[in-house]
Amino acid sequence: MDNLSMQVRRLDHIALHVADVPTSVAFYRDTMKLPQMDRPAFDFPGAWFRLGVEQELHLIGDRLDPVYSHHRGGHFALIVDELDSWEQHLDRQGATRLQRKTRPDGALQTFVQDPDGHWIELCVPPKK
Repeated sequence: MDNLSMQVRRLDHIALHVADVPTSVAFYRDTMKLPQMDRPAFDFPGAWFRLGVEQELHLIGDRLDPVYSHHRGGHFALIVDELDSWEQHLDRQGATRLQRKTRPDGALQTFVQDPDGHWIELCVPPKK
């Protein structure tokens, strides 16, 4: 018998292991334009950022292991209003990004890489 009270309510946060917290903070604050949040006083380095209205990005410092990320897998995606301004901004910032693609369903997407090699998709949903 299924317990109906055991339901996933929403995605709360994404956690990424990073090698250098200040470098990653600069990237996510200045290049990705994410608002930084207060973070509890953990005994390890890190930083938190707001993703949209309710979700968060948690950076955890002192990464020593390699990052395995690819734009077709091992990435996270952010819905944005439009891509022109984002692409211009990312290019001005010198960010590593892929050229814009149109998915078969009409969504527009570009991918940008953070300083550790994690890929982030910026996506404009298909018009309905």
